Formats: sequence, C-alpha cells, structure tokens
Amino acid sequence: MKRVQQMSWPTIRLISSCGSLLAVLTALVLVAAAPATAQEIGYSDWKTRCLKTPSNRTLKGRFPEKDQLPLKDFRVVQQLVEKLFGHTKQSEIAQLPNWIGEKPDPAEFFDTRRAYFLRSAIRFQPFAQKLVAEPGSEMIFHGDFHGDIRSFISTLEWLNRSGRMSGFRIKRPNTYLVFLGDYTDRGAYGVEVIYTLLRLKLANPKRVFFVRGNHEDFQLTARYGFLREVRAKYGRTTTPLSIWRMYDFLPVVIYAGVGNDFVQCNHGGMEPGYDPRPLLNSAGRQRFQMLGELARAKFLADHPDWLDRPDAKLKQQLDTKMLDFRPRSPTCRPRSGSCGAITRCSPTTRPCPTTRGGARLFFGQSSTSFLLGHASAGRAKLRAVFRAHQHSSVPNAMMNRLIASNGSFRHWQATDDRRRAGATRART
Repeated sequence: MKRVQQMSWPTIRLISSCGSLLAVLTALVLVAAAPATAQEIGYSDWKTRCLKTPSNRTLKGRFPEKDQLPLKDFRVVQQLVEKLFGHTKQSEIAQLPNWIGEKPDPAEFFDTRRAYFLRSAIRFQPFAQKLVAEPGSEMIFHGDFHGDIRSFISTLEWLNRSGRMSGFRIKRPNTYLVFLGDYTDRGAYGVEVIYTLLRLKLANPKRVFFVRGNHEDFQLTARYGFLREVRAKYGRTTTPLSIWRMYDFLPVVIYAGVGNDFVQCNHGGMEPGYDPRPLLNSAGRQRFQMLGELARAKFLADHPDWLDRPDAKLKQQLDTKMLDFRPRSPTCRPRSGSCGAITRCSPTTRPCPTTRGGARLFFGQSSTSFLLGHASAGRAKLRAVFRAHQHSSVPNAMMNRLIASNGSFRHWQATDDRRRAGATRART
C-alpha cells in the first residue's frame, strides 16, 4: 500500500479571552510528521466497525475506549482532508469566472496553511452557492448528525438498499446528497461522521454537497465536544486544524434548483441582509457569491412593508438587532442567519426575538414569504426553504408535523415527557 508523506499543522493552544476562544500559534510554519498509511476502508467494513461501537445513549456523554474506535489513527482523516483540499483547488469553486461580484483572492482564499483563526490570519469569507440539477433529479437532505454515526450509517444503508448507492458511490445519475451542517459536537462520533462525509464527497464530487452550520466553527467545536473527542481518542496534543480550515470551503447556503425554480438549503434560517438575486439569476449550473456586508438595517429601512402590520415595540427590537455588518467569524454577532441560529417558529408569527438572546430572530410565515418573494424579483424564483437546526424544545404547530415521537424528537434521551406533553398541547 502506498505510503503518503503527511504534513502536520502547527501546534496551537486554546485560551479564553473576553468569553471567546482564541487560537494562538506557537509556530507559523508546517513541520513534517511521520508518514501514515492511507487506509481505503471498504463500505461494508466501515459499516461493521461503526455499528460495533457503543451508542451515544449507552455512553452517556463519555467517549468509547481506544480499542473500540473504528479509526485507530487520526492521520487517516487528515489525509482525506488534504485530498479534499486538492480537489477543491481544481473544482468549480476555484474558477474565478464562476464567482458573481467579488472574487476570492486565490493566494488568500485557497491557502490552506492560513485561516481566520490562526495568527497568520486571512479574512473570514462566508459565501453562497447556486446548484442547478437536471430535470427529474432527486435531492436527499440530512442535517444535524452531531456525532451520531449510527444515524448516518442507517441513512447510507437505506440508500444502498434502495439502489441509489453502492457502498460509498452514488449509482443513480440523478441523485444528490446535501448535508445541512452541524456534523460534530454533542455526540461521541464526530470523527467518524467527518470521515464518512469525506469518503462520500471524494467518491461523488459532483453529487455530494455540504453546507456550513453554526457548529462548523473552531470556537463551538472547542466548547461543545469535538475538540475534546479528538484529544480523548488520539492524544491530548491532537488538534483538528485541517478540519477547521476545511469548513471555510463550505457554503453557508446552497440555492438548489431545476431550471429557474430554487429552494434555499441551509442550516440556520433567513438572512434579510443578503440579496441572492444576482446569484440566482446568473448563468451556469454552479455559481458562487461572497456574502460580503450583510445590509440588515438597509433592508429594514427599504422594506417597511416587511412587517405585516405596524408594531412600535417590534420595530424598536428590530432596529437594535438588524444592523449592517461584515461577519468576522462564524460566531460573531450580529450573526449571519444562513450560518447561525435564526429560526422559524409557528406559521402565524412575524419576526420576533428568540428565547436564546443575542441577534437571533424567529421568522414566521409572513416574513419568510416576503423574503422569498423579494428574492424572486428576477427570472429565477425562490420557492421554499429547506433547513436544519430546528430545536424541538419549542412547541409549535410546525414541529407537530414531525413523524417521529409525536412531533418531539428526543435525540438520545430515554424519556422526555415534558417535550412530548408540550408538543401535544401545541397540537390541540
């Protein structure tokens, strides 16, 4: 088997400053690491390894023992990330004519030795993607794995049984897989989820697409479990720097469609400060656009009819939350709705603050419909939103449409009577 010379990232240490985590480099150059043997694990073998692991419910917040790990060496994942970097630099995203408006600086955007979270800093540059599929295509969506490899394998097993896939490869030419963010944290198998995503993308580069969620950020993964998982499994000095950098190549929203009809596919929700019309109406099957400055205040001033009826209190709240700004990181505030936690509540509500604070807003039916209509002013029409991130702890009519658990998905809690009761009350 071919042996690959692997380059390691600089050592970093994470420190707390003003409530946020900062990455401080102790070295600014790459150093050679011991070569690791690339493993091409077959799908059946990978499935068996993953299903032998203890479930998240059994682990109860712990991590599996080292002899239970499907991957013994983290460098196998790092090698796949390096392969993806190479593919990305040769793909549609690297062709500057495919960018609408502002174009990335290749010496900055594609320099994987630098990142917004490193001392050798470059700008954080979130972007949107347009994806045009063939008529008759099917798109299969999945969001919020959160380190649950068993759910992932279950989905892939269904795709294999139904004839859509053979192992890691998509068989049907009209099938697309679109993943909507939050791949790690909370669960114990974020590494395995990332490995599986990488195998799928590398096997099907034009049929598998990832969206960036709010947990595709080094600060959140340091707080919510993925960094701890990597170090528990592979040593205290192991840091997933290459994975954090990989997230910068994921769009925060994909506008997927056929012909001139599109669906907004993203993790968080609506973003009034971003105008997708130039992207939607551009020629070509894959196109990209920088989000740039999010002109939220300008949108509010230009579209007073966005609110279905005057409300002085709501207007005052929106004036304080909807500010023009350029994101400096995925978790900076005000937060980008496409990348963060702007959610939709019941079908009858207007924009309103969430219980989670900050610049987050609920978007109801009327405000969402207005934004869809605004984006549809040209030839291309934005018909709907397909999103992840929905929190079942908020009882509302939309959540009651879930099939599982009578509208209250419990993750891996054994009992959740309070949420079930709340969902039942909301239904009645």
